[in-house]
Amino acid sequence: MSKKPQGSQWKTLDTDLNRISNVEYAAAQVSRPLVAPGIGLAFIVIAGLLAAVFFEHTPLNLIVVAAAAFGAYMALNIGANDVANNMGPAVGANALSLGGAIVIAALFESAGALLAGGDVVSTISKGIIAPSAMRSTDVFIWAMMAALISSALWVNLATWIGAPVSTTHSVVGGVMGAGIAAAGIAAVNWSMMGTIAASWVISPVLGGGVAAALLALIKSRIIYRDDKIAAARVWVPVLVGLMAGTFSTYLLIKGLKRIIDVGPGAALVAGVAIGVLVWLATIPLIRRQSQGLENRNKSLKTLFGLPLVVSAALLSFAHGANDVANAVGPLAAIVHAAEFGNFTDRVSIPMWVMVIGAFGISFGLFLFGPKLIRMVGSQITKLNPMRAFCVALSAAITVIVASWLGLPVSSTHIAVGGVFGVGFFREWHMERRLRNNSEGAPKPKAISREERARRKLVRRSHFLTIIAAWVITVPAAAVMSGVIFLLLHTILG
Repeated sequence: MSKKPQGSQWKTLDTDLNRISNVEYAAAQVSRPLVAPGIGLAFIVIAGLLAAVFFEHTPLNLIVVAAAAFGAYMALNIGANDVANNMGPAVGANALSLGGAIVIAALFESAGALLAGGDVVSTISKGIIAPSAMRSTDVFIWAMMAALISSALWVNLATWIGAPVSTTHSVVGGVMGAGIAAAGIAAVNWSMMGTIAASWVISPVLGGGVAAALLALIKSRIIYRDDKIAAARVWVPVLVGLMAGTFSTYLLIKGLKRIIDVGPGAALVAGVAIGVLVWLATIPLIRRQSQGLENRNKSLKTLFGLPLVVSAALLSFAHGANDVANAVGPLAAIVHAAEFGNFTDRVSIPMWVMVIGAFGISFGLFLFGPKLIRMVGSQITKLNPMRAFCVALSAAITVIVASWLGLPVSSTHIAVGGVFGVGFFREWHMERRLRNNSEGAPKPKAISREERARRKLVRRSHFLTIIAAWVITVPAAAVMSGVIFLLLHTILG
């Protein structure tokens, strides 16, 4: 019969078990950050295999497989970076949980890409680089491959440092850099590049201005009224109707070309009609929802919660329909050139290419999106449902106005500019109220520079980081693309 363990033996056993549990905990902590990259890598491999299965066997088949893998990598980065602009304000305003936002965004991004995206598009190099400047099909393929790799790497780097950047500008910079390396500076359409550079200023200023104007309207007509609930019953249906009409016009112009193709005039008429119908339908709903609410700002937030969620979902649908081309445009051009040996015709995006783009954006959002969602939603300025609603609505309004004016704009710049616009308006409004309240009062004591900085409602460090990333996106992607093209052409050309 064995002896019972003595006290010292129990202590030794406990020590050994603690060591084992510490090793297991350490292993879990080390492996956890590797899960997301591992899943992303698996998706990239699957995308390459998908290309090998669906693409016809030609001598250039391996090139298409590699392009599909890099297209999947680009789609992952778009999901990690770009989608945060649509869902960040709703999450920051606590209208959606982070998990709920990711699920809604993934569903609507995929639906927009597969249902409304993928219409017949011209090669992405047109308008930036003249296709006639390319010496051969091989040179064109290496240029598109370099553009794809460089833009994906740049968006990945921007996501890592926490800067929401324009994936459209990344692709544009990649195409320009590869085109210069392949055909010289003369091949670049510099007037087109000038309009793109102008959008760096136009997009955020327009988005910020519209968002600030909407917030000023809400403050003057609802928040600062004696009877806030009565004012909300009048103005919330108007704002929801404006949202419905604006998004209807926005989707008809930018996001539903594959399903129904209408001109700007018809889209505007349809948007006005839908907006009026939604306004009339919302009046009794808001009246019923507002019954029993207290006359304070917290009650108003509940009235804006559902419209904010709907606007974020619609933004994701439109984003999926439009920006999926950033991931699969160069890939589709490579597939077309490899299959037909022609790179000057219009390119129809195959469905398997669209699937890579749609699922890649969704996977990127699931795996890497939370960082940028938190940045846009809560780390630039404090948002509530009313402010976030202004940001979402300003994005749709600004895109429509810019489209009619013929101005190239970035959805990323507009959305982030709207967040900055709301924050800076709040700073200005707070300073004005403080000045008005202090008129006739004793002169306040001096405030230190540190105290003034602490009272700012927009974080200046994030503001400067994002602006710097915006400015260098095109040149950085261009330089990287040019170097990658030269390496590919030297090694494989």
